Amino acid sequence: MSQIIQILRFEEGFRSKPYRDSLGYPTIGTGFLIGPKGASLSNYTFTLSRNVSDVWLQELVDDRIVKMKAKPSILSALKQCNPARADVLTSMAFQLGVNGLAGFKNTLAMVAAGNFSGSAAGMMNSLWAQQTRNRALRHADVMKTGTYDVYKGLI
Repeated sequence: MSQIIQILRFEEGFRSKPYRDSLGYPTIGTGFLIGPKGASLSNYTFTLSRNVSDVWLQELVDDRIVKMKAKPSILSALKQCNPARADVLTSMAFQLGVNGLAGFKNTLAMVAAGNFSGSAAGMMNSLWAQQTRNRALRHADVMKTGTYDVYKGLI
């Protein structure tokens, strides 16, 4: 059974007030981008409750999954995934956007071929892994093992 909501809650955290993410984008809630890079946080004078954030998160995840299935390379990879591995791809699409995930051409091809060790290595050999190393390490572990073991006690 999918654990994507719990994984995203852990990976993204939650903040009720606007903040800048690690790349300088105004963000709120469970990692929701709300403005262009460098925009003043004073433009965003609202807060977000955890309940509203949870609804928004589910809506965004559902939307990402539909868009992921519309990309042949991602759909081919998803067809080879158990729920844990599919959650990793969904988390990457949440963080990077579906087109960002689609840019992992070799990694997705390895997933589609069932080469999960190779795809985990491909994930770690990326700018994404350099920028969010711990998240990438956890995701690569899930991709390699097909289990949520790395998240035990965290989600």
